[in-house]
Amino acid sequence: MAEMFLLSVLALDATLRVAAPLVLAALAGLFAERSGIVDIGLEGKMLGAAFAAAAAASVTGSVWLGLLAGIGTSVALALLHGFACITHRGNHVVSGVAINILTAGLTVTLAISWFHQGGQTPPLPDGARFTAIVWPGAQALSGIPVLGTIYRELLSGHNLLVYVAFLAVPLTWWVIYRTRFGLRLRAVGEHPEAVDSAGISVAGLRYRAMICCGVLCGIAGSYLSTAQNAAFGRDMTAGQGYIALAALIFGKWRPVPTMLACLLFGFLDAVAARLQGVELPLIGAIPVQFIQALPYVLTVVLLAGFIGKAVAPRASGEPYVKER
Repeated sequence: MAEMFLLSVLALDATLRVAAPLVLAALAGLFAERSGIVDIGLEGKMLGAAFAAAAAASVTGSVWLGLLAGIGTSVALALLHGFACITHRGNHVVSGVAINILTAGLTVTLAISWFHQGGQTPPLPDGARFTAIVWPGAQALSGIPVLGTIYRELLSGHNLLVYVAFLAVPLTWWVIYRTRFGLRLRAVGEHPEAVDSAGISVAGLRYRAMICCGVLCGIAGSYLSTAQNAAFGRDMTAGQGYIALAALIFGKWRPVPTMLACLLFGFLDAVAARLQGVELPLIGAIPVQFIQALPYVLTVVLLAGFIGKAVAPRASGEPYVKER
């Protein structure tokens, strides 16, 4: 029983680490889509941030400069998406896909040109990446049944950005539902005409939402290359931006349900990693390819018919033309 409990806690511990970038990216998409901007480019912003963070941390030796570089790159890509969709009223999906394609090619090209390691950045030393934070008394309390294990394995031992990811959920809830900016943001995603008639700039609000989106995506991408891993690798996001977007839809554009959806995807991914090479009774070893496909299969299955009717913000994807 004790061994089963420990395995369960370790699985949940891995779930938090895997779900952290999904939570940040999904919250980023929430800001964009609540303002009426469809953001398929979460994947591209995460990938660009991952490369910029790893490259800057490798050159400077500072993880904080790497994080700033990742956030700056992601914000620039978010503003580029906003420029196409808000200022020029372009198609949101086409713009987002273009950003994904741009970053997929540009990051590898720059990595090959700058570091000559086949599209990767050099491995980061501990001083140039986010390492685990051990809470006070984690070892001393480890002997306490249940609570000690939870404190040592589940709460303690994560890097800073994991804690940032989950603290961002109540912060986002407060911003969206308890601040003037959040009220206006929700209004511009539903009735931009009403916002405009009140003398508030629709374009200005949407650009501010894209900056929020860029900051969160920047942290998510930086997490991948400077916390979860110790370098940038080709296409290292591996579709996590799309899974985050699916979690946002699954959570019906609300912060807490979106976080729970990310935890669900993260749990499946964590369990799938532990099942690799395991011999199951009457089944045998599960093929690695099947295990790796499970999170993506779950995404399709859930969105196909298990979330009920998910209604996006009314003005989502619609360019706003100011009446004269």
